[in-house]
Amino acid sequence: MPKHILLPTDFSENAFSAALYAIKLYEKEQCTFHLLHSSRMKVSLMSSMSNKLIRVLADKARKDLADLKAKIEKHSTNSNHSFEVILSTNDLNSSIEAIIDKVKIDLLIMGTKGETKATELLFGSNTVNVIKQVTQCPILVIPNAYNFVIPEQIAFPTDYNRAYDNELEALKQLAELNHSIIRVLHINDEDTISEVQKKNLTLLKMELENYNPTFHWISKDDKKAKAIQNFTEDLDINILVMINYKHSFIENIIKEPVIKSIGFQPKIPFMVIPQR
Repeated sequence: MPKHILLPTDFSENAFSAALYAIKLYEKEQCTFHLLHSSRMKVSLMSSMSNKLIRVLADKARKDLADLKAKIEKHSTNSNHSFEVILSTNDLNSSIEAIIDKVKIDLLIMGTKGETKATELLFGSNTVNVIKQVTQCPILVIPNAYNFVIPEQIAFPTDYNRAYDNELEALKQLAELNHSIIRVLHINDEDTISEVQKKNLTLLKMELENYNPTFHWISKDDKKAKAIQNFTEDLDINILVMINYKHSFIENIIKEPVIKSIGFQPKIPFMVIPQR
């Protein structure tokens, strides 16, 4: 079965870099890449524009999508890669959710920033909204100007407070692409975890036994965000994967005003898996 990868674009360099990362990540796989541009305009704005001008803007967006498709296709060396373009007049999140349901998207890949590229923010507003609202499939966020590196090592922070169900499928599928090592990180002392946590740890080891997992422990005295950051840098991690539970750590890191205070500045791709 071919993979279906959704690539939202605002025609920025960041979005283009994310698309290039996608085709390199799936370089050996049969994939259809869906290039989506959402061009919804406010009703108040449309009412002040002529129908002709609206058509001109739509035609330009279609041409830009076609040009982007041709540009990206040149970077693909896999004849089993195909590319589709989608121009939507709905808002971005509604467009994404509709396409995920219709096409059965396996993964959404997007850049961290859009055209504004505000340096003080970790994620652009579109990325934050997508992470908050899209729950049907995993989201892989690519840092601005990130050059593709084969993901030999994947970090997976967990608190062992929950037994995982099918959320781990996305992690395992990611690891299978390049036979990556999964490095499981727990920020606590090993001998202080509860009986429930011990049980969930055992289940996790069984679930990942075919994926070269290693298990790491960091003292809870460290700031959680900083501990994760240091771990990814010290072990040369290539992708960070986290599950987005309600009231989880991810909720904090996508609140733009607090990014600096919690010290989370990932320089590697970051996969968010929605809770199922």
